[in-house]
Amino acid sequence: MTERTLYERLGGAFAIAAVVDHFSDAIVKNPIVGQKSENPALREWHTSNLDRLPGLKFMRTLWVCDVSGGPFQYTATKPGSTPVGLEAAHRDLKISPAQFDEVAAELGRTLDAFKVPGPEKGEVLAAFAAHKGEVTAGYVAARATAREILRPAVI
Repeated sequence: MTERTLYERLGGAFAIAAVVDHFSDAIVKNPIVGQKSENPALREWHTSNLDRLPGLKFMRTLWVCDVSGGPFQYTATKPGSTPVGLEAAHRDLKISPAQFDEVAAELGRTLDAFKVPGPEKGEVLAAFAAHKGEVTAGYVAARATAREILRPAVI
């Protein structure tokens, strides 16, 4: 007997889509990364671009289905240096590591709301965490540029 994939253990595309739907709505309302975020780019996205949210939910669903071993293939809308292109899609949002962690915490709360068992929850969160460097690349680059600008001239 072969071991079931994470995709199968999560319940397939419909169950994953339900989780992504809830998760995506929760992010919009989250005070740290949503409409009231101190990050102006995140605040702007979650107030002025909500017409794009259904497409984003679709793309997130495809991504989870793909990384969990399902029969779907995620293709980045903005190809980057990695197969999933997350750095290009998130660069302008300048997401800090702490903001990324809050999104991960929101994902954890969503998985709990859907009573996803511990092992599967851990696998989903690990797949998410594996892309922290890509998602926060815009923040890291902006901080590096700011340090260069603010560095006193060496004579």
